[in-house]
Amino acid sequence: MTWKPRPREGVDHLALPLDPLQGYLLSRLDGTLDVPALASVMNLGEDQVTAMLGRLVALGAVASAVPLARPTAASPVQASPEPPSEPVPAEPEAATTEDTETAEARMGSATHRQLFEERLHARPVDERAALARAAAEPELSACCFDPTAEVIRALLENPRTGTLQARLIATHHRTSAGLDALGARAAFAGDDGVRRALLQNPILPPALFRRLWAPRRLLEQYLVSASHDSPEQIRAMARDLLRSSFNQRTGEERVELILTTEGRCLMGMQGLTLDSQATALMCRRTYVSTLLIQNLARWSAAPPALIAHLRRQDIVKRNPVLRQLLERHPNAS
Repeated sequence: MTWKPRPREGVDHLALPLDPLQGYLLSRLDGTLDVPALASVMNLGEDQVTAMLGRLVALGAVASAVPLARPTAASPVQASPEPPSEPVPAEPEAATTEDTETAEARMGSATHRQLFEERLHARPVDERAALARAAAEPELSACCFDPTAEVIRALLENPRTGTLQARLIATHHRTSAGLDALGARAAFAGDDGVRRALLQNPILPPALFRRLWAPRRLLEQYLVSASHDSPEQIRAMARDLLRSSFNQRTGEERVELILTTEGRCLMGMQGLTLDSQATALMCRRTYVSTLLIQNLARWSAAPPALIAHLRRQDIVKRNPVLRQLLERHPNAS
């Protein structure tokens, strides 16, 4: 039976160390697409998709493809022992461990918040800042819930402060000055958990967002702009950054963004264009995705050469709706 991968239930995918392509592939899994279909959607080779699925299985994000072996029927002439069933590999423990750690972190977070509210919050700010500079656990993590930037800056000077505390600050702190102080620490700003938490923090300063995500690939910026886990103001910042970054990147990277998202990114690219290099790369491909062609046909800046190339595709010749869309394009000759 053809494997149609689906995500494992009960797994916190945000806690897994996924790169943008793995995250996008995981978002497309619903149990109805097999590997060839996923390769077409992703505009990647089947070997690449298979390797990425193997990585997702190893991380515990996707259920294993190995079915339970069925015993063979005994011979009617001579009974023979049934061949042993192939051992079913145990489900990876990575996700279970991750779930356990996440649950423990949440329980610890609640305990530390309670400690701060009951024992620390009533103290003067100067006293809390002095405590934060030299605190050890559990007061160290409790100080992460302090609402003042002064205490957060003092906490970041504490040599005991690590990524656990940095993630708590990124998640719960609500002042721009405090988050800027966190982002100024390269070791913390480069942590994936800190970055994910910042993307869900509605107080994330625009300057800090641009500094952290401007060097990232266009696809990563797009995934932030389309994420349902981020507040709208952060998605808006990501859309603005994506637009400003688009024409500054190589043709290969722009083509990667368009193909990987099946043209969904083009909705926010009105007024932007493709240069000759990117157009040539787009025109070298054979197109089989209806959605991608529709999105390209609705993009008013699609170059004339690309529109002409799309009109020659077999899928367009067989589809009157696609033909009509392309014929009406302002750059159709």
